[in-house]
Amino acid sequence: MMISKKLNTMLNEQVGHELAASHQYVAIATYFEQAALPTLAKHYYAQALEERDHAMRLVKLVLDSDGVLKIPAVPAPKMGFKNSLEAVQLALASESKVTAQINALQNQAIADKDHLSRNALEWFVNEQREEMSSAGTLVAMVKRAGEGGMFFVEAFLKEGGLADNGNGDAGAE
Repeated sequence: MMISKKLNTMLNEQVGHELAASHQYVAIATYFEQAALPTLAKHYYAQALEERDHAMRLVKLVLDSDGVLKIPAVPAPKMGFKNSLEAVQLALASESKVTAQINALQNQAIADKDHLSRNALEWFVNEQREEMSSAGTLVAMVKRAGEGGMFFVEAFLKEGGLADNGNGDAGAE
């Protein structure tokens, strides 16, 4: 199958977005690691790996569709945060942005009447629902806990609290 040039370009751009999100999650993870919050750090390192896996899934989609792969440059992530809330809010904002990007890819596949790509992209649509739910839960919890209560958030994650949001083993040990 051959994807349209426009969808091909958009998929290449999305590979870059996913890799940038992976780098941002590494930066967030290191913030939590340096703040002596190892379970949050582990959660965001796992998120970084997931985003890289998403990029690779898109690479495979482009190649399987006889597209031309062009991986774009990835901007440097934001480093350093004034507090935990700023870090988790950036993660939620990033997921919101990626959700809009995935929706645009899906819309293009529909406009192209490319049902094979549309079907492949459906996985990403479902994944974003899970990602938004988990990121939103963490923002709400960090707001409620405050900086002094971050160990409660740590305990929630250590007990697998986000697994109930359909995020697999994101909170597992």
